[in-house]
Amino acid sequence: MAPITVTNFRVPRLLAGLCLTLLVVLATACRPEVTEGLTLRIAHPLDSTHPNHRTLQFFAQDLQQRSAGALSVEIYPGGQLGNSREVLELLQVGSLDMTVASAASVESFVPAFSLFGLPYLFRDRTHRLAVFRGPVGQELLESGIPARLRGLAYLDAGSRSFYTKDAVVKSPDDLRGKKIRVMNSPMAIATIRALGASPTPIAWGELYTALQQGVVDAAENNPPSFLTSRHYEITPYFSLDEHTSIPDLLVIGEASWQRLSQQQQEWVQAAATAAAEFQYELWAEAVEEALTQLEAANITIHRPDKAPFAEAVQPLYEALRASAPELFKLVEAIRHN
Repeated sequence: MAPITVTNFRVPRLLAGLCLTLLVVLATACRPEVTEGLTLRIAHPLDSTHPNHRTLQFFAQDLQQRSAGALSVEIYPGGQLGNSREVLELLQVGSLDMTVASAASVESFVPAFSLFGLPYLFRDRTHRLAVFRGPVGQELLESGIPARLRGLAYLDAGSRSFYTKDAVVKSPDDLRGKKIRVMNSPMAIATIRALGASPTPIAWGELYTALQQGVVDAAENNPPSFLTSRHYEITPYFSLDEHTSIPDLLVIGEASWQRLSQQQQEWVQAAATAAAEFQYELWAEAVEEALTQLEAANITIHRPDKAPFAEAVQPLYEALRASAPELFKLVEAIRHN
């Protein structure tokens, strides 16, 4: 089993993580080996109103039907069993079965997923979904197996775009000198720097206050997240440059997967694939509804020419070609899908 890295954690955080793992282990100490009537437990940090939670509910219903009740699902939303990293660690040791996590979170365990953070990797949504369904997407899902994290399907998380406090972003020049909140991801940080701005990693839950107090000038995310976070109350300019399209992943721990029979594995995979297709439709509806509500709230929505943005980030591709040629081959396969 791949070791779980705990260096650079402060002692209280480590103890909290150990306690969380112990509680989950104790709660399932009497759990039998996989037999008829098995319950798979899924935990994730999202709110129960999020499209991905509804997708997991679809997965649960579909799996129960396919297995004629032999497999059922319990879902723990809202970070009840920990944040994304903690839940992924529980999957690795077999104390939890499944989760939905951003590829950006999984990349710390499976470096290959970092390529999804490359800006303008996909031409459009049709291209993106074709890659998710295709052989390159499948190869990447299986790349997590050595880390004891098996990908079952991709969920669409849309495209991330900039929202600002003072003026609409029409070109990369409008980003220069601005402090922009980003995820704590090396590729996300590099992208913002390539566009001439100053990347500032801040926890999502702290971002509303950070924007309000001027700690950052702008942020970036997809339309549903921009709406539900109410960040539009502070940043009334939304520029749909769609610089990155990082998917979410439906993941099962390899330990849980190996406890399933071949028939059970087939049921789980089929239900996951069906749930992903359901989610793609659900997500498209969520994006359309979010943009409608934002327009009704008098938010300025701008659709800039993407070419100058794409040109500004090309050095990231050249750097990847030089530093990770094998990973760059996958990038080329995606871009020519």
